[in-house]
Amino acid sequence: AIFHSLQHLPIPTIALIEGLAVGSGLLIATACDFRIATPDARFGIPVARTLGNCLSPSNLSWIAAHLGVPMVKRMLLTAELIKAPELLSNSYLYSTALPQDIQRDAEALAIKLAALAPITQKASKVTLARLMESNLPDCTELMRETYNSADFKEGVNAFLEGRSPKWIGK
Repeated sequence: AIFHSLQHLPIPTIALIEGLAVGSGLLIATACDFRIATPDARFGIPVARTLGNCLSPSNLSWIAAHLGVPMVKRMLLTAELIKAPELLSNSYLYSTALPQDIQRDAEALAIKLAALAPITQKASKVTLARLMESNLPDCTELMRETYNSADFKEGVNAFLEGRSPKWIGK
């Protein structure tokens, strides 16, 4: 619901990323229309290494639409964190900026966006969001299997205990 609300705001949104945008942080950044990051920022969904959980079809669809299926597979299946320059080159990031300049760059983008037709921006943004949400598959059984698995319980326990999980595939 949080991501849906952000995706459907009638105004453009800007995420500023310094450091890590992983898991829910990546989802929040991706729910925004534009992303500005520091050059050393890293992005990913390392759930195969951490909790052993999975993304909902709507979140996975949204991330894939913005990053591309190959990049999402790389993030999900290898638990790799991707550096900002690579995501700038594939247009996921609007720009990169040094930490001392990131706020200034975001304000400049906000001023540019505020000067444009708000009804057009709303119609464009919400239509694109609706297109990405249409025809989502029912993956309830996959979600149940993942969140009811011994591996997920192990992932949560390991995370809380500050250790690496021991996956058993069950």
